[in-house]
Amino acid sequence: MNGVRLSTLMEKIGLKNITKSIDPHEIIIRVSDINRPALQLTGYYDHFENKRVQIIGNVEQTYLHNKMTHEQRVECYEALFSKQIPCLVLCRGYLPTKTMADIAEKYGVPLLITQKSTAEVTASVVRFLSYHLAPSICIHGVLVDVYGEGVLIKGESGIGKSEIALELIKRGHRLVSDDVVEIKKISQDELVGTAPEITKYLIELRGIGIMDAKALFGIGSVKDTQSIDMVISLEKWTKDTHFDRMGTHESYETILGNQLPLYKIPVSPGRNVAIIIESAAMNHRQKMMGYNAAEELYKRVVNRMGHEEAEEII
Repeated sequence: MNGVRLSTLMEKIGLKNITKSIDPHEIIIRVSDINRPALQLTGYYDHFENKRVQIIGNVEQTYLHNKMTHEQRVECYEALFSKQIPCLVLCRGYLPTKTMADIAEKYGVPLLITQKSTAEVTASVVRFLSYHLAPSICIHGVLVDVYGEGVLIKGESGIGKSEIALELIKRGHRLVSDDVVEIKKISQDELVGTAPEITKYLIELRGIGIMDAKALFGIGSVKDTQSIDMVISLEKWTKDTHFDRMGTHESYETILGNQLPLYKIPVSPGRNVAIIIESAAMNHRQKMMGYNAAEELYKRVVNRMGHEEAEEII
């Protein structure tokens, strides 16, 4: 099961560890949601999500110090920290009392502080954990940002994916990953791709070897992550293979449960596939904006010939 070290979260969000005796590097977070233990401070622990990052803000701090006696606070801290929570974050610059710190260390719970507001910390933690704990898969292919559209290029080994990516880079587009694409499911509507750290910015060209796209073409030619909007499948052209010529029938590929538009492009000597992919990306964006050229052609034919005759032709 995926997990994120607490020390990594602290570094990215900007959290400081007050309980120095506890090593946050040893604590693994496996749940992307957070919890504000408001009800728990009153003693209600039914359905308590103890695996989540616990965050305390102004409301909780006010309740602890204005509505509780010292004995009640001790009882509250004992109950909360004994649940084996991964950490407790104190926002808005609040510092833990010695009593809180002692009980936290007793149960091995790190106390983290930040000057940021509770809402800002909550949003940052959820966003960071949601990305790093999202379901993921590695796919053989190339991911390129073409006019802002994330294009995942697939095809059998040796069909020319890397060469096409190189041509797209020379035409001003940006490489995300060559050969292997790590894909994460951020939501029901979004897949995000990136490159494995070991092959980041690198392209393999048969006959030449490994090239560094960032070093050769500049920082503007690469990108770290990209939402995936469409899939291009490169297939060797044969006269017996049928390829869609009108675009009236949509095809999809399912990745991690999400459906992506799929376009099969025949590859043969002399075809400039990079330009075709550019056109496919622009055409896809046009469809997302509500205009479909194939449907427009169908309407024109229907207006000219009638519905039944149009169906036979198209």
